[in-house]
Amino acid sequence: MTLVEITFELQSPLTAKQLADLAEFANTYGLRRFRHDEAHNLITFEYDASRLRQSQVVHALAGANIAITRIVPQSGAEIIPA
Repeated sequence: MTLVEITFELQSPLTAKQLADLAEFANTYGLRRFRHDEAHNLITFEYDASRLRQSQVVHALAGANIAITRIVPQSGAEIIPA
């Protein structure tokens, strides 16, 4: 198992329904956990990179009607458009 953490900047704040749906979303797609940083409008997922690719996580978010503006780079990394 290769655990990877990825952070996305959200296009708009999450609604109460989107937050509630995230628990089901995580179970469906095999994501290990997520953190929502409401103050900075970010969401971070931890997932098993041996089972999922970054593009699949982005696609799953789009399917859950959660719009992102970009992937937030880890320290020292470049910005990657979503």
